[in-house]
Amino acid sequence: MKLPKKITALAGGVGASKLLLGLYHEMDPRNLTIIVNTGDDIILHGLRISPDLDIVTYTLAGLVDPKKGWGFQGETFQMLQRLALYGRPNWFNLGDRDMATHVHRTCMLNEGKTLSQAAESIRTALGVKSRILPMSNQPIPTIIDSSEGLLHFQEYLVKHRAEPVVRGIRFQNVESARPAPGVLEAIVDAGRILICPSNPLISIGPILAVPGVREQLRARRESIIAVCPIVGGKSLKGPSDKMLTQLGHESNAIGIAKLYADFIGTLVIDPADKSQAQKITSLGIKTVVLPTVMKTLLQKRKLVRSLLKLAKD
Repeated sequence: MKLPKKITALAGGVGASKLLLGLYHEMDPRNLTIIVNTGDDIILHGLRISPDLDIVTYTLAGLVDPKKGWGFQGETFQMLQRLALYGRPNWFNLGDRDMATHVHRTCMLNEGKTLSQAAESIRTALGVKSRILPMSNQPIPTIIDSSEGLLHFQEYLVKHRAEPVVRGIRFQNVESARPAPGVLEAIVDAGRILICPSNPLISIGPILAVPGVREQLRARRESIIAVCPIVGGKSLKGPSDKMLTQLGHESNAIGIAKLYADFIGTLVIDPADKSQAQKITSLGIKTVVLPTVMKTLLQKRKLVRSLLKLAKD
């Protein structure tokens, strides 16, 4: 069978961008559409910050800092240092070149443009060939109910270093939100749909919570392949494992399978978790064992080549 011409991916930030970079190199990037979490978005210094949108865009543009996985390579932070001198908060790192992105986005929003239009403007200016769509044009901040009270996700993750105990997660205003233009169409029109190895609760979860998205994914269940973000019971990036455990989920491949069981047809797990394959299969999910740890571009491209072969079946 031929490779599906169009592929749509649901993505968070750093973890997802590794797989997306492999896709960008291994297929015609013009046939790739990425639906990105915006629950992490926050307003700081009067600017609309969209961390996951920017991480994905900078990565595919070849500009991201490869060590951190976010921000520009060789970035400086003089403006942030000056803001701190004036007593402004500096717990969230914003680089000098990165700041231009946020100013541009905020100006567009203040001019009456949408987040989708801002994302399109930024990716086009940086030469990214794939479509990058926010999950919604309406703000849907992820709020963490924690041992320290209610916290915006960025406060929980960055300011408090993911130390508070998580008691609950909610996506503020999601009930009245709508998918951004093109989101549902990208799910309907895709030959295959990939769920990137992002945090299932606060990266993929907000996308799924947007009205209409999960329902549309259920209708495409057999065409959906998810890559498990947990390997050997641990998250490779971020606090996924800790959050899963604190909220009563299993911090392993089976736990991910249960969270996604209603809408994925295939789950790709690492060889470290192959003993869980039979139980995952019993949930009605096809299980494929492939190396999912992506530290090098070669590893990213190798995993993607295997996923694209799966997509032909």
